[in-house]
Amino acid sequence: MSHAIAVSHGAFGRAAVYNLDKPIITHAHREGHLIFHLSGAPASVTVGCQTVPNDLDYATAVSPWEPHSFNHTAGRSSLCLVLYIKPMWFLENSQSAEYALKFGSCQLAITPTVAGLVRRLTGNLMENEDHDAFDPLLFGVTRACFEQSWHSGQSRLDTVCTRSNDFRVRRSQRLMQERITEDLDMETVARSVGLSRPHFFKLFKQQFGVTPNVYMNTLRSEQAIDDLLSTGKSVTDIAFDLGFSSQASFTRFFSSNVGIAPSEYRRVAHVSGSGFPMMGQPARLSGMPI
Repeated sequence: MSHAIAVSHGAFGRAAVYNLDKPIITHAHREGHLIFHLSGAPASVTVGCQTVPNDLDYATAVSPWEPHSFNHTAGRSSLCLVLYIKPMWFLENSQSAEYALKFGSCQLAITPTVAGLVRRLTGNLMENEDHDAFDPLLFGVTRACFEQSWHSGQSRLDTVCTRSNDFRVRRSQRLMQERITEDLDMETVARSVGLSRPHFFKLFKQQFGVTPNVYMNTLRSEQAIDDLLSTGKSVTDIAFDLGFSSQASFTRFFSSNVGIAPSEYRRVAHVSGSGFPMMGQPARLSGMPI
């Protein structure tokens, strides 16, 4: 069974060490995402239409809202460091518009510099020590990976996502956000914005990069994490509040999308004072230029 060894939430987003022995279905995050293999069986990650190795030689980078899935080796587990970096936090601390958090490549070589930063960051996270060093370490490994992903020299500003946002897609997103606690049928959402279901799905993915279902799953996962770590509600109450028919169905959903059972996530996670909400304001690292 997959389980969490350490989870930390802060102004940067969240960081975790997971022992994974099952796949994680196609999902997405509003944060930039980095996956580092620490030990155990090598795995792979499918990012969009590309499947890349995740092992001691290669890490995986996923841009915000990019659909991806984790593919494990059957019968074996993989120990991974996973980072979810808030784009505005990274941009604010980088002090450059060229650091908008869109990776140039999803496959990253583990250089000696990256390997050293990952070891220090993992040790800090698992020992829960030297809090002042954690954010600069996380920023350092993110910046090193970001810069490597653009090693071709292509201008980062030219490739920042510039999808236009159709008003019907914006309306559908607002509707899903407002009705996150309901078992919302996408046929209903499509009709509410004046589109057929096939046209709605095509337009939404064209505009936003993920399907409406994946977007809704992301919203529900984020709300579930917020409730688990910032309220005293039971897992059963959280399940019902999010429109699930039972705790079991909610646990299956959470495990498939987050990788870990909700009760396990709550037990292990550490939250700094600035860790919530999931879309909190950016915070500048101490020592970073103003």
